[in-house]
Amino acid sequence: MPQLLSLSRAARLVGITRSALQKSIQSGQLSTFEGKVTVTDLLRAYPETQMENTTMLERVERIKIEAIYEQRRSDTTTLPHPEILMARLTKLSKELVSTKNELKKYLELIEALWQKITELEQIEDAQLRSHCHALYEWLVSEKQSYSQIINEAVIQLLAKDTVLRIMAAHVKLIPSGHEFFIEGSASILEAALQAGIALNYGCSSGNCGLCKARVVVGEVQKIRQHDYVISEAEKLMGYKLMCAHTAITDLIIEAEEAHHVTDIPFQQIEAKVKKLEKVTPDSLILSLQTPRTKTLRFFAGQMVTLRLEGGLSGHYFIASCPCDGRNLEFHLDQSADNSLTELAFKQLKLGQSVNIEGPKGDFVLQENSTRPALFMAYSHGFAPIKSLLEHAFALDTIASFHLYWLASHENGFYQNNLCRAWADALDSFQYTPLVATNDELSLKQALSSILLEYSDLSRFEVYIAGPELFITVVKGLLQQHQLPTTQLHSAASA
Repeated sequence: MPQLLSLSRAARLVGITRSALQKSIQSGQLSTFEGKVTVTDLLRAYPETQMENTTMLERVERIKIEAIYEQRRSDTTTLPHPEILMARLTKLSKELVSTKNELKKYLELIEALWQKITELEQIEDAQLRSHCHALYEWLVSEKQSYSQIINEAVIQLLAKDTVLRIMAAHVKLIPSGHEFFIEGSASILEAALQAGIALNYGCSSGNCGLCKARVVVGEVQKIRQHDYVISEAEKLMGYKLMCAHTAITDLIIEAEEAHHVTDIPFQQIEAKVKKLEKVTPDSLILSLQTPRTKTLRFFAGQMVTLRLEGGLSGHYFIASCPCDGRNLEFHLDQSADNSLTELAFKQLKLGQSVNIEGPKGDFVLQENSTRPALFMAYSHGFAPIKSLLEHAFALDTIASFHLYWLASHENGFYQNNLCRAWADALDSFQYTPLVATNDELSLKQALSSILLEYSDLSRFEVYIAGPELFITVVKGLLQQHQLPTTQLHSAASA
């Protein structure tokens, strides 16, 4: 039986994204067996694979990392902690010794079988002698074909796989089948969230126990103490807190995940103003930080209510990705008719308390869809689109992305450099800024260029966010170009 690799591991070995690998499968360039690929088929599809061929993968990883705030990045490093490295090396050494012993036994068995067949070829029964000779010829042929399969390229790929197993552990979740890698000394929970997977959790610091899950296969190691007490019965069943453990070996974990907006509870959290960045005269990026013991769970594209002491409040889309529920980003538009926004531009101070209530809304990524995606935002409607994009980058299942950002003037693209950086770093991502005033005629003129490029939208998922008029105009035009209503997702901003 040839060695099989999961799609996540195969993509990592040849240094491409998982979505790029899925393109090869869909085009027929690469075949799969029970959702996996063989080493030989992988090398046949990507013959240029080298040990150092990780450029595209590194680009995607950089995008994921830059979606997380600096303070959180400092908590983890690229290399695992020495204790974790030692544990992984010890485990692999034991596997190597066991494998070598098994191989020795099989080689001895084959040699004995070979000798028996040679002896049987001397018997008088011509028919039996003929069968023995045929079996001997088959063994010779199999030995030669095996030698051809195990060539230098295969050895190199398997060696790279071993190195990756030391540097990063692979995790598969059941029953969902989601997969991700644990880099550095990150906890299982941190790695899952960074990969865009909505594991169940609460505080992420070992107090609440909501991230408790059962390790079905593999070994883990505790990386931080936790106050939550796991019962002896649960320990015997393999339950661990995902926020307090990392992986020593590849894992299979039985864990709860949120699959729908109704799976995430309503939360009330008191956060602090961490940063106020006025990026243009009309745009303010507000960064809030929750306590270490209480992070916000949400889906990309959702909104919350922000409330100040005294009752002043407003509804805002979260502009950051769910990979870091402690550090939250909001984009405030000074032209919006909102008293909290007006106060934020003039009086809000660092360290000031802001109450968060939510999340709410169903403008979320269609995670089970692998269709190419178009994202369209008008002005500060970019906030939920940014969250969706960062989440999509983390999931790495969408074949291609194209972002159209419309604004009434050049200053309206208040994070233009970020979008251009994404386009430079990701081969599958395109970015087009378009200047258009928020009136029906100007919007239709701007959108006509999009429809010229994508005349048939039947195979796309489309996400649009912006003022009500923008949503209405876009919906009307897109549905005239074969876009099914089930593939059109929208969110109206103030």
